Amino acid sequence: MREAPSNRPSGSETATLDPLLGGRVRLYQPSRGYRAAIDPVLLAAAVGAGPGERVLDAGCGTGAAALCLAARLPEVAIVGIERDVEALRLARASVEVAGSGARIRLVEGDLSAPPAALRRETFDWVMSNPPFLEPGRARAPAEPGRAAARIESVDLTRWIRACLARLAPGGHIVLVHRADRLPELLAALSGRTGEITVLPLWPREGEPARRVLVRARKGRRGPARLLPGLVLHRPDGFYTEAAEAVLRGARPIPW
Repeated sequence: MREAPSNRPSGSETATLDPLLGGRVRLYQPSRGYRAAIDPVLLAAAVGAGPGERVLDAGCGTGAAALCLAARLPEVAIVGIERDVEALRLARASVEVAGSGARIRLVEGDLSAPPAALRRETFDWVMSNPPFLEPGRARAPAEPGRAAARIESVDLTRWIRACLARLAPGGHIVLVHRADRLPELLAALSGRTGEITVLPLWPREGEPARRVLVRARKGRRGPARLLPGLVLHRPDGFYTEAAEAVLRGARPIPW
């Protein structure tokens, strides 16, 4: 369904209003450019925040993960930071549609150099779906929004350290990323976090994982764990029952 949010800047590209999480979330996103797939939904499902806890969505984009988390955990406060002005306008429109303005606060800025007000805050959880590709190792998409969502402007180690800087001692960081960059993720978390847990996301049974969910706790020393993972698709291409429960049934990731 095409619909332009009332607070969308004049002259920007047409937005669509799309359902996520089995229709519990309606997300404004550009009709051309980067559009949310299942990664932010899985990321939000991996956050196990309790009532009254605070979650930072680092690089929130159009707000898919923040809105999915708010729909599943109504007693959690969420702050999203995003430097792309147009993505942030669409996120704010989606928050307005959801009536979640009291629980989701959106901040314009760069996580690696956050606004002064945000530098004074720490969070119980930080979740992030950062760009997956290193500059120079992939052709940048012609559309600026899609390029910003896919190509790193800050290297992965610096991004993780910026996330950890906003995390309270003992707090959790949750990331979704490419499986082939798991060594970098673990190296960036090592020595700063413990209880590192990796959950592979298998496209189909017997296929190599393309994505991983990684969760860790700041300042802890607990052992690392590698979980069995989540198979996303059946041989016929439809979601497995377990994936369906997370992506459309709003069930949490079974850590």
